[in-house]
Order: sequence, then C-alpha cells, then structure tokens
Amino acid sequence: MVNDPGEITALLYRVRRGDSAAEEQLLGAVYDDLRKLAARCMNGERKDHTLQPTALLHEAWMSIVLDSNIDWHDRVHFFGVAAKCMRRILVDHARARQADKRGGGQRVFELSDTVAIAESQLDTVLLVDRALNQLVEWDARQARIVEMKYFGGLTEDEIAAILGVSVRTVKRDWSMAKGWLAQQVGS
Repeated sequence: MVNDPGEITALLYRVRRGDSAAEEQLLGAVYDDLRKLAARCMNGERKDHTLQPTALLHEAWMSIVLDSNIDWHDRVHFFGVAAKCMRRILVDHARARQADKRGGGQRVFELSDTVAIAESQLDTVLLVDRALNQLVEWDARQARIVEMKYFGGLTEDEIAAILGVSVRTVKRDWSMAKGWLAQQVGS
C-alpha cells in the first residue's frame, strides 16, 4: 500500500472539503494499491467474469467519490471502504448474472485451502454475501475480516492494521469465521 499514510489522510481531508484537485491527487496516490486490491478481489472469481480488475477499480472509485457522506478518518478507513465497495459491486454483478441464468451444473469453490463450498444454483459470491450478512449479526469483526480477506483480498497484516487488532486475533477470527461460513453455506 502507499508508503506515506499521512499523505493519503491529508488528501482525504481535502476531498471531504470539496477540493477537486485533491481528488485527482488522491487517485494518483492510491491507484496502484486499488488496482492490486481489485486484482486480489477478482482472484476468486470465475475465469470468464465480465468484470475485470481495472473495471472493478473504476466502478468502486466512482462510487466512493460520489458518496460525499463518507467521513474519512484515514488511509486505513479508505482502503476498508474500498474493499467493502468492491464487495457490493461483485455481489451486484453476481445477482445480475444469476437473474439471467437458468439451470447450471454443480461446481466447487474454495474459500481457502481447507474449506470447499459447493454451489448449485447461486454464484459463490452471493452465497458468501448472504452468509456474511448473517455473520454480521453474530460477530461484526469476523464479518469485516471475511469481507476484507475474501472480497478485498487483503492480507492478515493489512486487516490487523485496519481493525487495530493483532495479527493473531485476525487469524483466530478468520479461522472461526471460515468454519461458521462453511457450515452456513454448505447447508
């Protein structure tokens, strides 16, 4: 991610104040990191997905920039919001595809190296999103970790920094959330 977190925070502050020049500077400062985030987010998608990482990045950027109600705290908050926005975009695309799709075979999607989730009629993204919405009610932090790791492709170190917890806590919560999600989606 960006080497100077203070630079991003200062730009976010200026964007919040309506500085359009700061918007361009912010995009320039975070573009490569957002592109990597989008690419990691797309890693779990099907190979013939109509949305590419650059398009995902641009859709997310437009959504983030157009939402003037976001009260940016810092760089960490920005990338957390970006991951959440990318999740919404992927879910919307999956829903649109599912609306057009009839029938279809069974395929297996791996949430991790050890947890495989079967999908029969819905895209995996929709299954995970639905289960994740339930997980929020049970444990909001675990849900955020899944969101950032699965949809945002962030590392455990990055997630720990965003949430202000230890890497060990992220690993423990990720492990528990994977088990819970596998049980919910598998049933």
